[in-house]
Amino acid sequence: MNLISICLISFVFLFVMSMTSLGLGLMSIYFNMSMFLEWEIISLNSSSFVMTLILDWMSFLFMSLVMLISSVVIMYSQSYMKSDMTINRFILLVLLFVLSMILLIISPNLISILLGWDGLGLVSYCLVIYYQNVKSYNSGMLTALSNRIGDVAILLSIAWMLNYGGWNYIFYLNFMKDQFYMLIIGYLIVLAAMTKSAQIPFSSWLPAAMAAPTPVSALVHSSTLVTAGVYLLIRFNVLLQETLCFKILLLFASLTMLMSGLSANFEYDMKKIIALSTLSQLGLMMSILSMGYLELAFFHLLTHAMFKALLFMCAGVIIHSMSDFQDIRFMGGSVKFMPLTSICFSLSNLALCGAPFLAGFYSKDLILEIVCMSQINLVIFFFFFFSTGLTVSYSIRLIYFSLIGGFNLFSMFSFHDEDYTMIKSMYVLLVLSIVGGASLSWLIFPTPMMIYLSFHLKFMVMYVIFGGMILGGLIINFSLFNLNKLNLYVSLFFMKLMWFLPNISTFGVNYSVLFLGGKIMSVLDLGWSEFLVGQGLFKNLKKLTIINQIGQLNLLSVYLKFFFIWILILIMLCLNN
Repeated sequence: MNLISICLISFVFLFVMSMTSLGLGLMSIYFNMSMFLEWEIISLNSSSFVMTLILDWMSFLFMSLVMLISSVVIMYSQSYMKSDMTINRFILLVLLFVLSMILLIISPNLISILLGWDGLGLVSYCLVIYYQNVKSYNSGMLTALSNRIGDVAILLSIAWMLNYGGWNYIFYLNFMKDQFYMLIIGYLIVLAAMTKSAQIPFSSWLPAAMAAPTPVSALVHSSTLVTAGVYLLIRFNVLLQETLCFKILLLFASLTMLMSGLSANFEYDMKKIIALSTLSQLGLMMSILSMGYLELAFFHLLTHAMFKALLFMCAGVIIHSMSDFQDIRFMGGSVKFMPLTSICFSLSNLALCGAPFLAGFYSKDLILEIVCMSQINLVIFFFFFFSTGLTVSYSIRLIYFSLIGGFNLFSMFSFHDEDYTMIKSMYVLLVLSIVGGASLSWLIFPTPMMIYLSFHLKFMVMYVIFGGMILGGLIINFSLFNLNKLNLYVSLFFMKLMWFLPNISTFGVNYSVLFLGGKIMSVLDLGWSEFLVGQGLFKNLKKLTIINQIGQLNLLSVYLKFFFIWILILIMLCLNN
């Protein structure tokens, strides 16, 4: 089967399933219904293995978006990956990835959640190391090992659920939320969600996962893998509301927002900038979720998926056209040569900033207004709004360096955006990035929320956006002209390296262990154990065999020695008697 037919079949199947899921989701919202399905796979005497599924408006809408973005990404990959010799393997891995995410979405059971959770981890490892080189292997190992912490937390929560005689957590959340065992399960779920959604201190794997092909990045950073942790906490929200664990999560998520925004403003790798923006938005979702607004977090999760997938796909087209350069300092002038891609890129960036009436505006603006109405302290309030300003700042910087600034690549180099397969697939997400936010807000919040704020608090979002634009302009100015004159190397180094989290996650975890292993090998394996067991045993056996060989040579002196020893023994025996 050739490439075009595989991509086309996958695209049509996923698109049809997405529309079906959307229709069922609309029915679920209209009739206010949810379905809980049980399928007995095998039964042996009194034991039965049952697969359970939960199908409500939330799972239907999320599945619809995941399959829609996946179908568009596969269509995009048909052109983006056409020179790859193993494109069939790539498409199969993407389909496995989507299947794992769907299994996670519709599971009310911790066992089947673990299947989807582990499936995401394993397939993401295979996709990160897809371009087989040292950097990919290192990134894949960091991604896999960071996510294993979350897998262990899920396994431990499965063990604790044995106290209730079943793993369908959805039955126990409301009735047993004050019990000690259930709280331990909730804490373990929070730990798992923090690893999968890359919150501090597990943030370093998310930019490292950029070693994967760009279509995979578009899928991972929009609707799969990183959103799995947020979705799991949305399901467990009832259990953890107003607990100490959620207050700690609010602090860590806010710090993640701040850290990723600062790092993105001093990063030069295009894909890493967009990855850090994903990290910032995940921090926003986690923080509003830990304040108890699960529908708001889910709303932002859906709107973010639309424009973030588009942002990655536009970045892929630009990188592809720039001879695979990812450094934004080599880019510039794309708006003159690639007008269609530049429109999509600019609109997705504006949606990310929360520009009025695009998809991101409806969720981000509502979240920030709810934050203004909530009883939180000034530090968290500052984190929310300052991080929003940083988002605008790095978006302006990214647009300037990649689209508007001077062209900095090779001389006599021309490029264009006439790859209509990629452009058409991007148009689907462009429409969603424009109208998706308003449509989803009508569906998820049929009754308007009452927001009561003072004049300046109401316009605080606009103040922050304009402040972010000014900050972005200042950073561009420093980057172009004055950076070498400023004595800011230490602070920039600190900001650019994500508060040293990648170093801590790699050298901090494995360097001391490897150093200890080297010492043990030199002292024990090559030292005492070698002296006593390996070479020592060999030398002793060699001495014994030499002595034995002397005895075997039948020399007269040997016989005389044995005769003399025999006479001495007889004399001693006689004297004793």
